[in-house]
Amino acid sequence: MFAKSHKLCNFAFIMTENLSGERHRPGRIEVVCGSMFSGKTEELIRRIKRAVFAKQRVEIFKPSIDTRYSEEAVVSHDQNTILSTPVDTSASILLLASDIDVVGIDEAQFLDDGLVAVCNELANRGVRVIVAGLDMDFKGVPFGPMPALCAIADEVTKVHAICVKCGSLAYLSHRLVNDDKRVLLGEKAQYEPLCRACYREAVEKE
Repeated sequence: MFAKSHKLCNFAFIMTENLSGERHRPGRIEVVCGSMFSGKTEELIRRIKRAVFAKQRVEIFKPSIDTRYSEEAVVSHDQNTILSTPVDTSASILLLASDIDVVGIDEAQFLDDGLVAVCNELANRGVRVIVAGLDMDFKGVPFGPMPALCAIADEVTKVHAICVKCGSLAYLSHRLVNDDKRVLLGEKAQYEPLCRACYREAVEKE
């Protein structure tokens, strides 16, 4: 009887600790990555809105060069929107994120490599950092600070678009226009999500 009671007490203690941990979560880095049209920004907005609902202090940042839908808002391909602060450098995020519980960063691949140290610094301060971005460019090369962010993250979520050619999970974003610049803002007229096999076939035809 004593052993059973002891086990129940231990279980109750663990559950209390888990709930307490959710209420007082330590700093952490969450990365959401994948190809274009995979729902990265949608997932970032979903997590940020939950934090707002929980009455946490939230700030969202995006690279100032990303003006496809709006100069001051993070906008998903499905037109879900949340206000953000455009920044030119990752260092600006540290200056603007004082007294914040949750920091969201969209299109992180366009920011400088200093973003890795910035996210670490924020997490060490006890801030929850949610980063969304392309993990690879249109040639399949790891993009900007994203690989390093995935390495230091507490949690990495890889989301997938659907290949427009065969319906498999997409591997990367294939560029449809003849432009070799690494950074080329665009949408469905400029890019299409393809699986690995369909991407290789498309490149061979070019």
